[in-house]
Amino acid sequence: MKRVRITELRPGMKTAEDVFSYNNQMIVPKGSVLDDKMITRLEFYSVLAVRIVDEEDGSESEQAPEPLSDGEISDNSSYSQKIKNSKQFKKFEESFLENTESFKENLKNIAEGGAEIDSRAMIDSITSLIEGDMTGISVFDMLHNMRQYDDFTYMHSMNVSLICNVFGKWLGMSTADIDIITLGGLLHDIGKLKIPDNIIRKPDKLSPAEYNIIKTHSLQGYNILKDKNIDDNVKQCALMHHERCDGSGYPLGLMGDKINMYAKIVAIADVYDAMTAARIYRGPLCPFKVISIFESEGLQKYDGHYILTFLEHVATTYMNNRVRLNNGMEGDVIFMNRNQYSRPMIQCSDKFVDLSREPDLYIETFV
Repeated sequence: MKRVRITELRPGMKTAEDVFSYNNQMIVPKGSVLDDKMITRLEFYSVLAVRIVDEEDGSESEQAPEPLSDGEISDNSSYSQKIKNSKQFKKFEESFLENTESFKENLKNIAEGGAEIDSRAMIDSITSLIEGDMTGISVFDMLHNMRQYDDFTYMHSMNVSLICNVFGKWLGMSTADIDIITLGGLLHDIGKLKIPDNIIRKPDKLSPAEYNIIKTHSLQGYNILKDKNIDDNVKQCALMHHERCDGSGYPLGLMGDKINMYAKIVAIADVYDAMTAARIYRGPLCPFKVISIFESEGLQKYDGHYILTFLEHVATTYMNNRVRLNNGMEGDVIFMNRNQYSRPMIQCSDKFVDLSREPDLYIETFV
């Protein structure tokens, strides 16, 4: 058997061990043949790596899909191409990548050189990306089509910050509060720069001690920021973005109201971005699949008001989009079911399909 990092898992791989969450809840049993949903569930629980049966060990795992070749696009290509061909996307992509390079240098200077933080400049670098005619809908469309195969700390943090900025507006927050969560999203993972690169990128088995080192990134981030001249809530975002309302998070195992409110918002944006990131064998995961995971497993882990507001608005951004169901039918999203945002009403030609009443059907992808 071999240990494989979550970002390198592919459908068809077979687990060589029971996989447990940090509070010892079984997530995936030994011998499971992984599919998209299982891999996403592991990400949802912040699992770092899993022991997988080697092919030479006699595994009967299904053949994993081949990596996408240059120029090849995933099965949601029609939807993606419409976005990528737009002038708005090209302008956003250019500005995003420029800002990411600048942010990378800033983050290194702060974490490694003890540089001070220019909060206003960092926040403005994010808001400049979504000024003018940019809307919440297009922000999520842009991010879903900006994915790289390797979600490094810098690009992930930019994504989380953008999501937090839009999320804050959905929550009706003040400009000052939106600035706090925008900066909190940018700096939430700064502690990862203190984790040795040989551990972050280690392809082989991670020891229990190495796992514990990686989990310290939230505390490391707080220690980097604690003496900086920034809002204390931004520091708490770095410390608490892996805490969960049911007490299953880390580093302190806090519950409910003990968790900083801004950190609760950053936590949702953090997990959403991680779960919708591209993998080497496919494009970004369909948002409706991610919404489904949040609905089935996240309502106890996240603040009810925040997670329900987030799911409602994220789902609504995809109203009127054309989708393909798992049975091959195609149609348009025309109505959201408030009790199950992942299962809206679909109009397929002259037929209406209410996914909340069809348990065997679900949205597979955009078309």
